[in-house]
Amino acid sequence: MIATTIPPGASPSSYAYRSVTGRDLISIQDFSPDELACALELAASMKARPADFRGVLSGKQIVLFFEKPSLRTRLTFEAGINSLGGSSFFVDQTQSRLGARESLSDVAHNLERWIDGVVLRTFAHETVTAMAMHASIPVINALSEQEHPCQALADMLTLQEHFGDLRGVRLAYVGDGNNVAHSLMLAAASLGASISIGTPAGYEPDPTITETARELAAASGAQVRVSNDPIEAVSGADAVYTDVWASMGQEEETAERQRLFAPYQVNQKLFSHAAKHAVFMHCLPAHRGDEVAASVIDSPRSVVFDQAENRLHIQKSILVLLLEGGAHRFPPRSANA
Repeated sequence: MIATTIPPGASPSSYAYRSVTGRDLISIQDFSPDELACALELAASMKARPADFRGVLSGKQIVLFFEKPSLRTRLTFEAGINSLGGSSFFVDQTQSRLGARESLSDVAHNLERWIDGVVLRTFAHETVTAMAMHASIPVINALSEQEHPCQALADMLTLQEHFGDLRGVRLAYVGDGNNVAHSLMLAAASLGASISIGTPAGYEPDPTITETARELAAASGAQVRVSNDPIEAVSGADAVYTDVWASMGQEEETAERQRLFAPYQVNQKLFSHAAKHAVFMHCLPAHRGDEVAASVIDSPRSVVFDQAENRLHIQKSILVLLLEGGAHRFPPRSANA
């Protein structure tokens, strides 16, 4: 990863984008804290003034390979690419995974001759890393078994909108220590937000990712905590986040997971332990009556559709940072006022 040095008092958008052009976003760790802040700032500008960015990706072509069904990820990427003046091509891989018909290396070397970027939604994390290794064009992880960086950045943008400076914000995540939990830990820790994870024993986040998040938190002044007590995780939190108990590919574990995860359901009782101003978060799709009670997700304190909307804006930001990056194409900073 290329380090980015931002002079004291300067805005990250003035500098950080120049070092990410042409790179990949496979993990939150692929962006430095300054670069993550830049992505959030650019996304906020794009959300506030979308017309200023029309045509920024004119002539750029991006292919989307999806091994899993999708609503938000596919439509937000396609709408975002289109609104920026680029073209997208969707390849449905739900019936045959990438690498089954021909090697990922051969696929990657074909793609780099035709298009400008690749968006992958896969099962195996190795599919994304292998594509990035072989392709000379930017590769974006739109979900893998290990991380969901685009979702986590949309969540950080949502928290920033509701609470301002992320430093001092405390996020609680209860449920499965999965790909969403991994990217949330890394993003929160990088940006100075503290995070508490509450999972059943045996379902904690990957210990290597947890350790990395704690190292990032030590540098940003945040805290990362993992426990098996959902009340401890939620107590005093500014936001309470959960995800489905059984992800795609884990359907055979559904009954066992429902039994183990029942105490981690975000219902009114558990949610009452959070701060009085706390908001509820979920990456969707949600299973009302399982990981969250309808009275919570459908309440005025739920920001799940803010999160869904922000997928569009953060992904537009990521696309521009990785595929364009030229200072001459950005609106002048005076337009931010």
